[in-house]
Amino acid sequence: MSKTTITTAVKSGRILVSDGAWGTFLQQKGLQPGECPELWNLTHPDTVREIARNYIEAGADMVETNSFGGTVFKLEHFGLSDRVAEINEAAARLSREATGDDRWVIGSAGPTGKMLVMGDVTEEDFYRALKTQVMALEKGGADAVCIETMSDMDEALAAIRAAKENTRLEIICTFTFDAIAENEYRTMMGISPAEAAKACVEAGADIIGTNCGNGMKNMIHIVEQMRAVVPDIPVLVHANAGLPEIRNGKTVYPETPEQMQTLVPQIVKAGANIIGGCCGTTPAHISVIKNAINTYKK
Repeated sequence: MSKTTITTAVKSGRILVSDGAWGTFLQQKGLQPGECPELWNLTHPDTVREIARNYIEAGADMVETNSFGGTVFKLEHFGLSDRVAEINEAAARLSREATGDDRWVIGSAGPTGKMLVMGDVTEEDFYRALKTQVMALEKGGADAVCIETMSDMDEALAAIRAAKENTRLEIICTFTFDAIAENEYRTMMGISPAEAAKACVEAGADIIGTNCGNGMKNMIHIVEQMRAVVPDIPVLVHANAGLPEIRNGKTVYPETPEQMQTLVPQIVKAGANIIGGCCGTTPAHISVIKNAINTYKK
């Protein structure tokens, strides 16, 4: 594959495949409850690199980095506030080593856990935290940053601004929505898919989308609502493997790769340009998504 930017590839007509869950995979590899996932970039680099490589071998055109909780606000809970840059740079470097130069590395930047409306932080606190993270991700070899699992517009826009003003990374921003009525979705802060898409594009995001919170079926409606207000901007979907269920005291995601595969044509028709997975998805899910896209294109 000749690598351009992600947006250039999408505008050429390609439907791209992203990776799947990282947290689920790390737990399978031995990550314990209460342990810092991002510290594994330093303590278990071979394992982190292997996860990225597994997704590439499954057919992903891009992989994220093990840096979802990589801001100072998250890392300080583990006594790692002075290692933010080191951890994020390592995260990007490991994914880059796994992908080589012909696939994209997407720096993962999740929510800080802080709320502007609660008086926990200011917009500049958000900005500074994300600035440190995204600059380190770029230094480590990331091509883009995915500001993901957002629910608060203030935090999302501050993160977009931090990436836009301090890096050359392509900027992806995805929100998490809950179904509140039939075909009606909102974040926990009351933001609709259309409102999220429009605001992020106006702030400078190159790619918008949705992740987590829903299986592929609900994502179809969310994509349609985003696409209605931003017809020319690439849309990324990272769906869960269905809605979580508690079985024998454990959280499981019931959607099989085959079930997810059957919904791929519908999510593409709705307007998704980049399709991958979130919680509960595995390389097997990514492999069938790749196959479904190849079949759809034919």
